Order: sequence, then C-alpha cells, then structure tokens
Amino acid sequence: VYLHLFLLEVGVLDKYLLRFFGSPQEGFIEIKKTNLSKADFLYAITHSKAAMDKFMLIPGETKEIFFKELAKKLSLSYEKLLKAYQKYAPYPDGVIIPESYKVPKGIDEDRLIKYLVSNSLKVHKKLSLKYLKKYDQKEWFKKYITIASIIQKEAANKKEMPLISAVIYNRLKIGMKLQMDGALNYGKYSHIKVTKKRILEDNSKFNTYKHEGLPPYPICAVSKEAVKAAIFPADKNYLYFVKSKDNKHLFTDSYRKHLINIKNGK
Repeated sequence: VYLHLFLLEVGVLDKYLLRFFGSPQEGFIEIKKTNLSKADFLYAITHSKAAMDKFMLIPGETKEIFFKELAKKLSLSYEKLLKAYQKYAPYPDGVIIPESYKVPKGIDEDRLIKYLVSNSLKVHKKLSLKYLKKYDQKEWFKKYITIASIIQKEAANKKEMPLISAVIYNRLKIGMKLQMDGALNYGKYSHIKVTKKRILEDNSKFNTYKHEGLPPYPICAVSKEAVKAAIFPADKNYLYFVKSKDNKHLFTDSYRKHLINIKNGK
C-alpha cells in the first residue's frame, strides 16, 4: 500500500479511529487500492480478512513428525519450533490437541507454538474437570494422557480403546510389564514398525518390554476418545491382545487362549 508521507504520522485521532473501527487484523492483509486516505487505510486493516494458513494435527502423531510437516508447510524452522515447544510446553509430547488449526500467514515459530500450547492446555484442563472434577496437571499428563497415548497407538478403532485401556490397567495392577509396541513409536519412530531387534536394542523407558510401569510422559497427540478410554477403561479382566487377520484385535485374560489367538491371527 502506498501512503502519502504526511499520513505516516500517528496522532491522537488515529487512536480514536481504531477504537471506533476495532483492532487491526493479524497476519497479511491484501489491500488492492494503492492510494488511500488515513481513515480508509485504518478501516481496511481492521475490516479486511487476513490471509490464513490451515493445518491439521492428527491423533497419534508425535511432535517431531508434526513439526517437520509444519515447518515445510509454513516455511518455518524446525529447530525454532522445537525450541519454542520446550519453552512453553510442560511435557515433551502429548500436549498439543489434535485438530484442524487456522493461523495468520507469516506467524513466527514462537507465537505459533505459544498459541498451540496455551490453547491446548485450556482444553486439557476442561477435559480433566469434566471427567475427574479436578485438574492436577502432573497426574493428568503423566498418568491419563500417557495411557491415552499408548491406547492411541495400539487401538485399531475407537471401539477397542476402552478394551486396551483395561489391559493396561490390569497389567499395572499386578505389576506385569505392558509389553506394547505402540510405546516404542515415540518421537522420530512414530511410523517405524517395531521389530524384535528394536525391542532388544532400545533401552529407553518407552520400551515396556524391558521396563515396568508407564513411559515417563505421553508418546503422541491424543484424541478425546483415547482420553476418555484412559479414564474409563472397560470392565474386563483382559491381560492380552493380538492383531487378528482383519487388523482388529483379539482380547483374552488367558495366556493359553492368547497363544491360540496369535496362531490364528497369522
């Protein structure tokens, strides 16, 4: 936009005009006219529709993969996104709520992550208050969201989520290792198939074949369905599940039956 030199000065009247017109839109705004009066310019920046970028975080995705896709889509720095996340997020993953987002074009890494994290933390608090009638951030993320993230990685569909939740709680109750592949799909391993070699070589706390209890923090972004399942597991005694030929899972509380299910699932 071309403005006459005398229009660059901002006076008291401009403040009143902005109060009347409203706040300027955030982001890039295209104003087709190139020669405007000050009043027309102020009206334009407060009423024109700002250009927006759209993106989506899908349930089950890790922040590493999400940030790489985001950096590419919005022409941002992956390293700066990670740095901003470490600055604002209380846990290394599982904080940002998976959904569709719209942000102003030209937003920088710090402001983007601050928005995503602050918006998501409000949703987490709301969900906790809804289901638990309280909000203990540490318990919420280290227990419920961590369990939800394993459910998210393991479940073949929403119907299975409470059943997998039951297996997790039943195993934790008797001190049995979770032994779940999904827990090893953390960080950069989000879409990498878990092999016997990987299970043997990975010594992180996410390897629930080697370590008892839950991983130290959530593995990925979780859906509201997974969160609900983590809080309200099915009333079942299941301890085992294995993928069937139709890519769903067969559940049982008997190891003998589990071995049969493994054989039938091949």
